[in-house]
Amino acid sequence: MSTTAQIIKDAKSGMDKAIENSKREFSGVRTGKASPNMLDTIKVEAYGSMLPLNQVASIAAPEPRILLVTPFDKGQAKVIEKAIRESELGLDPAHQGGVIRVPLPSMNEQRRKELVKVLHKLAEDGRIAVRHARTDARDKVKKLDGVSEDEKKHAEKELQKVHDEFIGKIDALVKAKEAELMEV
Repeated sequence: MSTTAQIIKDAKSGMDKAIENSKREFSGVRTGKASPNMLDTIKVEAYGSMLPLNQVASIAAPEPRILLVTPFDKGQAKVIEKAIRESELGLDPAHQGGVIRVPLPSMNEQRRKELVKVLHKLAEDGRIAVRHARTDARDKVKKLDGVSEDEKKHAEKELQKVHDEFIGKIDALVKAKEAELMEV
C-alpha cells in the first residue's frame, strides 16, 4: 500500500469517528420520550475535572416522561442538578432525597425548533471534525517525499471525494433526526 493510500485510509478512519460521535450526540437530542442517553452530552465538574454525567451518576428512565439521576456520591447532587439545568436541553431537574428527578417538558412547536437548532449546532461540530481529518491528511500528503506531484494531486482529489461523502452522511443523519423531532 502506498503512503498516500495509507493517509487516505487514516483520514477515513478519523471521519468515521466524527460520524460515530455525531450519532452519539444526536441521540442525546430528545424526541418525545425519556432515554438515559439524552443526558450523555452533559459534563459535570467533579473531583477537579469535567466528567460526563454517566461517570458520576446512574441514569434511568422509569417512565416515558421522567429521568432519574442517582449520583454515585451524594455530595455531588447539587453540582449534577446545576449541570443538567444549565445544559442546552431545557430541562428543570428537582433534587429529592439523594435522587434527581428530571421531568421532560411536553414538546411544543417552539421547543421542537429550539431542539432543531441544537441539532444543527451538533451537526456543524461533526462537519468540522470531518474537515479537520481532511486538512490533516492533505497536509501529510503535501509533506510526502519521493511522491510525484500527479500522485499528490490525485490523493487530494480522492480526499475531497471522501470528505464530500462523509459530509453527506452527516447531512442525512441531521435530516432524519430533524424529521423525527418535528413529527407530532
